[in-house]
Amino acid sequence: MDNKRMKWSTLAFMAFSTVWGFGNVLNGFIYFNGIQSIFSWILMFALYFVPYALMVGELGSAFKTSGGGVSSWVLSTTGPKVAYYAGWTYWACHITYIASKSSGGIKALSWVIFRNGETYDSFPTIAVQLVSFAILLVFCFVASRGLNPLKKLTTIAGTSMFIMSILYIIMMFAAPAINPDAHFVSMEFTKESLIPQFDVKYFTSLSILVFAVGGCEKISPYVNKVENPSKGFPKAMITLAIMVMVCAILGTISMGMMFDPEEINANFDAYNSNGSYWAFQKLGNYYHMGNSLMIIYALCNAIGQLSTLVLSIDAPLRMLLDNEDAREFIPSKLLKKNDAGAYVNGIKLVAVLSGAIILVQSFVPGAAVVLKQLTKLNSVCMPLRYLWVFFAYIMLRKAGEKFNPEYRFVKNQVVAIFFGCWCFLVTAASCILGMYDADPFTFALNVITPIILTALGVILPVIAKKEKKSN
Repeated sequence: MDNKRMKWSTLAFMAFSTVWGFGNVLNGFIYFNGIQSIFSWILMFALYFVPYALMVGELGSAFKTSGGGVSSWVLSTTGPKVAYYAGWTYWACHITYIASKSSGGIKALSWVIFRNGETYDSFPTIAVQLVSFAILLVFCFVASRGLNPLKKLTTIAGTSMFIMSILYIIMMFAAPAINPDAHFVSMEFTKESLIPQFDVKYFTSLSILVFAVGGCEKISPYVNKVENPSKGFPKAMITLAIMVMVCAILGTISMGMMFDPEEINANFDAYNSNGSYWAFQKLGNYYHMGNSLMIIYALCNAIGQLSTLVLSIDAPLRMLLDNEDAREFIPSKLLKKNDAGAYVNGIKLVAVLSGAIILVQSFVPGAAVVLKQLTKLNSVCMPLRYLWVFFAYIMLRKAGEKFNPEYRFVKNQVVAIFFGCWCFLVTAASCILGMYDADPFTFALNVITPIILTALGVILPVIAKKEKKSN
């Protein structure tokens, strides 16, 4: 017996804390009309998340020495040029993510200081965006010095946010017994109140759910470290799906006891911006604890947002530029390192692109609208990297017996390729439909940002090729 092998239950909990967060419950609740989101969550888990997680398991098992990166899977199944595009997409997706982290960090700190959402939302947008831009530049400088003082803080903040999410559900379910006189919203679990309306708003919001359940490829390096991977890994992934589904449903019911969907729809931007803080503020009031729970949550969130900002500037850039196979498609100026070993021009490019998104939003009326736009923009851009997971899986199965994974999602080749194509199409359709917004500026931002980032990814190999010819 190999003592280094982990139990399947350990992997399930590791994956759970990686994939799930409190913000997912809130976004599902506000975008899918309260408890009607339960139907959409169940659908998303059954038709998307479970096959996605099991495909990741097979990819991780087939390329156990590749460190688990999506680019390395694409490199092994296709070639270096396509692998470069996979690495580029992973990095480019983080441009919108980075732009949202400084805004999210300021928002969290404002709740710690002012204990309300209205003060932050009353600030002039241009002032908030200039502060966000300044924070981005400071953290770019920190990354350029090869420093990552916040790496441990990211883990601590992530773990504490995960604990707060579970604590919220437990405390909310106990609240009516602890404080029966408090005001709770009554819910009706009828067919009419649970089945959503499949209208334009519904389908253009699906990217929010795809974004929420994505990212389990991060745990692929552990596939072969599980006891009996062919049985242990699917057990862990199905347990993960059940845990996430239970948390999504119980979290949604908890929010349904607090918030009236009609009130949310009437004040959507405010709830999108402040909903998670109001949830912990109300919870504290139910338990006669004042603002203490909200302040703990806001502090954890602030630390998490700002520490993730440094990691997101540095890690995806290194994944792209450290890759020997991708380097031939990248101009030499981007590969320049400073005395601290940081890709200084790459970091400057991050500052320019993420900074452009931040500064363009200076003209948006209201700081709360900025956060809503960033949530939607992330839901459109971030899932684009999952497309490469499904592409790599389709190519893996098409390769036949060339790769021999220890674990297989399904034995039947046709069924396997069908699921790969299905998840690819669901992701692509959700991202494309998610671009639509009734607000012309938000719609334009959702369309133009991915186009610019894709164009840049196509232009760089052309510049690199010309560079080689001139040398």
